[in-house]
Amino acid sequence: MNDRTVPQQDLGALVGDWLDWSAAATELGISVSKVRTLIREHYLAAAVPAERAGQQIPAELVMDGEVVKGVPGLLTLLHDKGFDDRECIAWMFTDAGLPGRPIDALRENRGSEVKRRAQALD
Repeated sequence: MNDRTVPQQDLGALVGDWLDWSAAATELGISVSKVRTLIREHYLAAAVPAERAGQQIPAELVMDGEVVKGVPGLLTLLHDKGFDDRECIAWMFTDAGLPGRPIDALRENRGSEVKRRAQALD
């Protein structure tokens, strides 16, 4: 376990609202199969937020029927740095002094600073 790993119960509380793959598909107007593809290709991230919950997607990654602008690029950048989906989600939902959480900055179309901070990670 590395220092980026977040216990399951903490990740569930950190994020708050989650969508199962079916609900994410409905929100995005696509099939569950396409949701699976988006996760595999790092357009979305999924994790198990609570014991026996199954993989789910943080609800805040979706806005107005689309994946939040900047999320796919950020996920790719973080995965290239060795993060897994749980670590990506934890990073996006933790206050990074932007001000606020990276996910909030992305939802407010302030992705440049988020990307700079992610690029500076070890």
